[in-house]
Amino acid sequence: MSKITRRDALRAVSAGMAGLPIVSLAAPRNRSREARGEIRAYQVGDQKGLDSLTLTQRPDPVPGPGQVVVRTRAAALNNRDSSVLHGRYLGRKVAPERIPLADGAGDVIAVGEGVTRVAVGDRVTAVPFTSWADGEFDPSVFVADLGVGVDGWLTEKALLPADALVKVSDRIDYTDAAALSAVGVTAWSILHGLGAVKPGDVVLTLGTGGLSMMAVQLAKMAGARAAITSSSDEKLAAARALGADITVNYRTHPNWGEKIVEATDGHGVDIVVETVGASTLTQSLAACAPNARIGFVGSLGGQATAVPNFGTVIRKNVTIKGLTGGTRRTLERLHRAVEASGLRPVIDKVFSFENAPAAFAHLAKGDHMGKVVIRFD
Repeated sequence: MSKITRRDALRAVSAGMAGLPIVSLAAPRNRSREARGEIRAYQVGDQKGLDSLTLTQRPDPVPGPGQVVVRTRAAALNNRDSSVLHGRYLGRKVAPERIPLADGAGDVIAVGEGVTRVAVGDRVTAVPFTSWADGEFDPSVFVADLGVGVDGWLTEKALLPADALVKVSDRIDYTDAAALSAVGVTAWSILHGLGAVKPGDVVLTLGTGGLSMMAVQLAKMAGARAAITSSSDEKLAAARALGADITVNYRTHPNWGEKIVEATDGHGVDIVVETVGASTLTQSLAACAPNARIGFVGSLGGQATAVPNFGTVIRKNVTIKGLTGGTRRTLERLHRAVEASGLRPVIDKVFSFENAPAAFAHLAKGDHMGKVVIRFD
């Protein structure tokens, strides 16, 4: 067959010559990214602030032995993600091409050799410390920390180790699944691990971020009472609507530890989810009941203006334990509890993938209540 030129094709159409073969004139460069074997992903760049977050194109990931490829449906932010963009997380910068975000959920679309835990089509999420399936903490887990040591979820397709994955029930939305991972395993580890929470206990958490709101929800699920602090009366009212039993404005009451003890009829709190750090530890100790357990998980408040009264630790026999996330086994337990109870994590705002920088900016403002999530559809 002789070659059909553009002029021939146009003449054929205008003359109504349906029998003349017409060839496609579309240039190959106009194919979709997927047809070209490319995906979009954000990377952290030089980590000098929000402007360092850059949208890039990457080759389509291919799973190796023990790996899977997940089409991302939702991803969630944590305060540490802001620290990464400013080069402050763990006191160092990460690789500039690193894909951020430890939390996400999606669908398995490819599996590598030897993978049996999940299959193509499964809905999954992952524990942030991907090498920590079970057992005691070891600092080596930071090597495979999603969004820091290895690439995270802020990509259209995430390459993940199969051993880190947890299947997501059809009853749990992708957005909720993404919001559960980091804060969920941390709160569960404090309440059910360190704290050995039981009905009637009082659990205190500070602020209204994702971890604090999750701690309130899990405390209520366990039959405990929940106490929370904030500088916003509006947020405290919202916390009460979500089940918080005791709320204290720490600006109105600088010695808020005493107010919480009063609200518990002089008993104090049994478990503290200490998200702020050294600057609030004195008041957290003041709020404690004898034999209380404090899970020390954050340093959002910077350095203390005065040395905490550690005599209180001895006098009340308080246990203080630093805590870093949790295991895949913990995330599995959390998902079973969430499915059975119908718990929905508190979502402050949802952004599109294209608008991911605005999600980071919203988180950095500190006005959120609960989790900030990015949806990919």
